[in-house]
Amino acid sequence: MPAPTRRTLLALGALTGLQLLCGCTDDHPAVPKPTAADPDRPLRLRQLAATDALLADYDAVLATAAPADADRLGNLREDVARHREALAATLPSPSAAASGSASATASGSATAGPAARTAAELAAAEQRTAAVRLADLAAASPELARTLASVAASGAAHAAALGDTTAPAPAPSASASPSAGALPAADTAALQAALAAEHAAVYGYGVVGAFLPAGPQREDARSGYSAHQARRDAWQRVLAAAGASPTAAAPGYRLPFAVKDPASAAQLAAHLETQLTAAYADLAATTALREQAAAALRETALRAAHWGADLPALPGLAAAS
Repeated sequence: MPAPTRRTLLALGALTGLQLLCGCTDDHPAVPKPTAADPDRPLRLRQLAATDALLADYDAVLATAAPADADRLGNLREDVARHREALAATLPSPSAAASGSASATASGSATAGPAARTAAELAAAEQRTAAVRLADLAAASPELARTLASVAASGAAHAAALGDTTAPAPAPSASASPSAGALPAADTAALQAALAAEHAAVYGYGVVGAFLPAGPQREDARSGYSAHQARRDAWQRVLAAAGASPTAAAPGYRLPFAVKDPASAAQLAAHLETQLTAAYADLAATTALREQAAAALRETALRAAHWGADLPALPGLAAAS
């Protein structure tokens, strides 16, 4: 299936003026211009506090974990450390990020809950922290919104890996129109890309189901097929309501590798879901569709993990990290 568009070209302006030189000495050094305040700074500090609380929970559980569990828990903790790096990326210095995070923790803005001591409590902490990510989604800049949606999806996958099988909090329906009238051009383009990816996923799941024997795996494939049909139809309705012509499905799609047995069929399902995380991370940067995109990103990340994909720490952002 075609990979969703993952790059935005940056235009560089040419210098049009020449610096004038004078013979006088520089007795008055130029005063540096003040830098604009980062509007994301309060959100990033709150997210760092939540991340530090989660890292402390991992450390507490790892301290008493059996050797058989230590590697798995350690790998999940490494992902959380990567989340912290991504969330602190634009802060001025590691020390400022650390002090700001400590201050936010002291003021009670981190995730609430008792210290985790078991894997089940750690899973609950992951779910609480994912909810903190989503709570700041609407107020974030487009780039931070992409990161928050990705980190929240990773947290949901961590909770599932730790045994949390509870249903997530209800997410806004993808079928709901975000607003009357046309979508912004950037939102429309990102939604068209997500729709194109869903068309490819529907086609791919048709192949997946054809190579799976009757049983739980085929039922999982049928469920995934239906979920992607529903997303496809929902995005078509949103685009049509906004006055845009929805992208049509291609006449056919080239598979990324040959599918000839149940093992390669499951591999294709994992590939399809992993590819979709990129489309939904991009959609999470939009102004009108962030909540729906974050919900779709979480769902596709969970399905990718279910099919055996080795999810990166930042689903959908791996290529850019």
